[in-house]
Amino acid sequence: MPTALITGATAGIGAEFARQLAADGFDLVLLARDAPRLAQTAERYRTAYGVGVEVLPADLSTDEGIAAAERRAAEGVDLLVNNAGFGQHDRFLKAPLADELAMLKVHCEAVLRLTHAALPGMIERRRGGVINVASVAAFFARGTYSATKAWVVNFSESVLQDIGGSGSGVHVMALCPGWVHTEFHARSNMDKSAVPDFMWLNADDLVAAAVRDFRRGAIVSVPDAKYKALVGLSKIVPRGLAGRIASRNGRSYR
Repeated sequence: MPTALITGATAGIGAEFARQLAADGFDLVLLARDAPRLAQTAERYRTAYGVGVEVLPADLSTDEGIAAAERRAAEGVDLLVNNAGFGQHDRFLKAPLADELAMLKVHCEAVLRLTHAALPGMIERRRGGVINVASVAAFFARGTYSATKAWVVNFSESVLQDIGGSGSGVHVMALCPGWVHTEFHARSNMDKSAVPDFMWLNADDLVAAAVRDFRRGAIVSVPDAKYKALVGLSKIVPRGLAGRIASRNGRSYR
């Protein structure tokens, strides 16, 4: 059976990746900070889908956590889903500097190091791939969060080129979700009522679309037509105007 390593695997998009990949016959390596919740999640997938599930309690905002994940990725996986992430509780200068640095570590350094650890084995076997979860925010100016996600998109595209494209047998894709119904926003203390209902996506539809895009070789996946249109609009609207609009909308904090 193929094996998928998923970070941030106990909630939201990560949990839905785990569920759908298990249903598709993947053994799982699940990484998250909450060890008890991780164990419960693993048992649920073993029971429901009859797949092998390893657990890896680790905090990717620490060097020790990233190193543990690197070691497992280097042992060999067929799919790496770099999903772990979080949003800030306030705007730049109001958010603690330590939180900003932790975001860089989780969204950028961990993604780079795990991708670097996983790819050599995939390339040697000429199969496998990496899905790096970015965001539609990558195309707009919305604080440090959007800046890190813009890096994830560019990094994913750059790595794919550096390994010779999908002709190497290995694929790298950036996934750019819009607003998704998960625990993410509550943890970031965001006021969800500031986002219109029609802009929200369900995690199951999002992940199903992402997996389809990955299998057909998409380099950047933007599930849902309205978000594709929004990203397209971002390329023709003056950057200053797009940045002002994006910064003001959907960024209310409790």
